[in-house]
Amino acid sequence: MNIHEYQAKQLLAKYGVAVPNGKVAYTAPEAEAVAKELGGPVWVVKAQIHAGGRGKGGGVKVVKSIDDVRDTANDMLGMQLVTHQTGPAGKEVKRVYIEEGCDIQRELYLSFLIDRATSCITVMASTEGGMDIEEVAEKTPEKINHVTIDPAIGMLPFHARQLAFGLGLEGKQVGAAVKLMLGMYKAFNALDASMIEINPLVVTSDGAVMALDAKMNFDDNALFRQKDVSELRDEDEEDPAELEAARHDLNYIKLDGNIGCMVNGAGLAMATMDIIKLFGGDPANFLDVGGGATKERVTTAFKLILSDANVEGILVNIFGGIMRCDVIAEGVVAAAREVSLNVPLVVRLEGTNVELGKKILAESGLPIVSADDLGDAAQKIVQAVKEAA
Repeated sequence: MNIHEYQAKQLLAKYGVAVPNGKVAYTAPEAEAVAKELGGPVWVVKAQIHAGGRGKGGGVKVVKSIDDVRDTANDMLGMQLVTHQTGPAGKEVKRVYIEEGCDIQRELYLSFLIDRATSCITVMASTEGGMDIEEVAEKTPEKINHVTIDPAIGMLPFHARQLAFGLGLEGKQVGAAVKLMLGMYKAFNALDASMIEINPLVVTSDGAVMALDAKMNFDDNALFRQKDVSELRDEDEEDPAELEAARHDLNYIKLDGNIGCMVNGAGLAMATMDIIKLFGGDPANFLDVGGGATKERVTTAFKLILSDANVEGILVNIFGGIMRCDVIAEGVVAAAREVSLNVPLVVRLEGTNVELGKKILAESGLPIVSADDLGDAAQKIVQAVKEAA
């Protein structure tokens, strides 16, 4: 789960992380009132969407008068902000963050994340703040320092000092950076975060070290014990189909292809997408209906696939262990009838009650193509989509 910048800063501030003063606004008059409350002479108006690159897209403006705060907020609110992470359609700006300006001397980069290779929290720091860290890693990897934190001892002051010295900090800047990093580590653990990124982390003219921007992601599997974090969810920023899938305990991720996939099991779903690509097709989604799906959940899954206008064919691939093939078949037939199926559908069933499942499909009267195995299924759906084009 992602949250907005202003929400991330509110959370981090509770753990002693230094952030500039600011408040969110939903209208231009609210933005003006916030600016008056913060005091001048410089303010920053930031569009709040779940995407990076806002500055390059015109979503971050430095202004020097109350009138400019109001006018800039008025221009941003309601705009479709396009960045390299939103895609060409962009995202509508429904709120802005008004923040006090600060005298920036240096821009740095700092992040906490889970390193899958070590199964530990890793802290990354770079002197190249304000840039895309992927670009820094590709062109100047020597400018990235990292420390892996042993979970048995946690992050200690010497870890933070090591990173601070690597960033070229000195004097009281080091102490400020150590406090900020230890606070971020506490927040990371306490809130079940999966990533905290500060880009840029700035050093001001008076030696303060603070988070000028903040991005936080959270482990969805831990949200049941993070009520306060869950309440920060902004469903307007999420894909409607993925939200609907979550309500029915379906694992669904929209992709850019044209062949819809419905599979039981994450590993099998990945294999199904791979083999579709192998035979020249492009998967339109990842969809795992799980091991204990009901007829109703399968019907919902089928509707989700067809809600994507790019879908030109569907491959259902079920290996029935816990999941019974007849339940899948009933759900597929019910959904196909309800939505008036008009794209090719290939179904491969294997496992528990497979013969009953195939019988249900065969007697449905629907134009459903059966497949003997996964390779056969992928070939048939790719060919059917090409012929229908």
